[in-house]
Amino acid sequence: MSNRRNFLKSTMGMIGASTLLSSITCDNLKKNKAKKIKNVLFIIVEDLKNIMGCYGHPIVQTPNLDRLARKGVIFDHAYCQYPVCNPSRSSFLTGLRPDTTQILENVTPWTRNVKNHTTLPKMFRNNDFYTVSMGKVFHGKNKGHGDAEAWDEKLNFETTELGKQGEGRNMTNGSVKWCSWLAAEGIDDDQADGQMATKAIKILRQTRNKPFFLTLGFAKPHDPFNAPKKYFDIYPLKELMPPFMPDNRTPIEEFVIGSGWAADLKKLTLQDQREFLRSYYACVTFTDAQIGRVMDELDRQNLWEETAVIFIGDHGYNLGEYGWWNKAVLFEDSARVPMIAVVEGETKANTRCDQFVELVDLYPTFADLFGLKAPSNLEGVSFRPLFSEPNMPWKQAAYTQVQRGDIAGKSVRTKRWRYNEWIRDGEILLTELFDHASDPKEYCNLSGLSEFEDTCQKLSLLLRTKQN
Repeated sequence: MSNRRNFLKSTMGMIGASTLLSSITCDNLKKNKAKKIKNVLFIIVEDLKNIMGCYGHPIVQTPNLDRLARKGVIFDHAYCQYPVCNPSRSSFLTGLRPDTTQILENVTPWTRNVKNHTTLPKMFRNNDFYTVSMGKVFHGKNKGHGDAEAWDEKLNFETTELGKQGEGRNMTNGSVKWCSWLAAEGIDDDQADGQMATKAIKILRQTRNKPFFLTLGFAKPHDPFNAPKKYFDIYPLKELMPPFMPDNRTPIEEFVIGSGWAADLKKLTLQDQREFLRSYYACVTFTDAQIGRVMDELDRQNLWEETAVIFIGDHGYNLGEYGWWNKAVLFEDSARVPMIAVVEGETKANTRCDQFVELVDLYPTFADLFGLKAPSNLEGVSFRPLFSEPNMPWKQAAYTQVQRGDIAGKSVRTKRWRYNEWIRDGEILLTELFDHASDPKEYCNLSGLSEFEDTCQKLSLLLRTKQN
């Protein structure tokens, strides 16, 4: 068996002839690593679902991310471990799953529960990379939320007063404070994300005696949905429609959504929903333009050949599916994330990968790509082999979770199924089974039907063992 990968055959007939990935060694790949690759550009976008043109959306304009996708590998089945900012970032920046970090909300800093652990950026700084954090990388600005020892430079930006002016509205008449949009006056650099792109360009132009690990944390399309007016003008309201929801969809328990905002968001009128879509789309296109500016500088400086570029969303987002306009649920649109990799000499241009990868896999992948020593307790697996062979057998599942007070929601996604369990004090309160072959929007819960009992049992075992 090749030392490039070592697979265990699955004994679980429900998945068919699936392959369980038990261990991967990449010694040969490391020996053949493209010699020119020495830098990292790591782009993290907040609250971005798979809504770009390269993911097949017919309306949203993202020419620069589409261009990035054509240069490398676009991942069609990438998943976050927790669809909320702090738990997700605490997970992929430490390489540990939320059950290990015990970060299950936006308040607690990851450092409270994870001690003496080398984070992803600190690994690069320890190996003599010049590390720069721009915008939102770790969650929160308070003590303990970040990793001060990980960065040579840490830069934040503020929207100008002009960028805070313009036409806008709260779509819930003020009952949900974050649910607002602003078609802002000024130019891109009057917004914090525009300033960040400008500063990133300056950094890329600098003469360096060290390789760089540059992380750009774009805030939009996170609420409030503020962007320069010209991006709103791209999307006429009358052309926008919320998703169709079938009348025969399975009713859901209150804790499946779980937020106190649910009642207010259900009251959104068609006009409100169209404005929500327009403002989210405008913010996505604005962010795409900033990423395009940085890509143009990579072109001018001929940096592509020596820079590994990884782009992700920190988690997904629901735009009206199930009447929900936010994140933090176990539905596909919240759990699935966009991911693109461009690594000269490793990735093939204009390719798609249909295999499962998880954000928790990013840390070991970076370590593998640069031959760096990572902590031994990382809980993901390097997906570097998928750069050159995107269709090779890989993980059979991805895992996502949420917390509702004392109720834990745990989800496993396979190629055909999503299976969820809602648990309190060891007791399963609810199970959900969705068939992506016939129900990709997850509207029909099949878990109560006798013909799917065996499927649920096998997926329940997979959920507990977290076998890859």
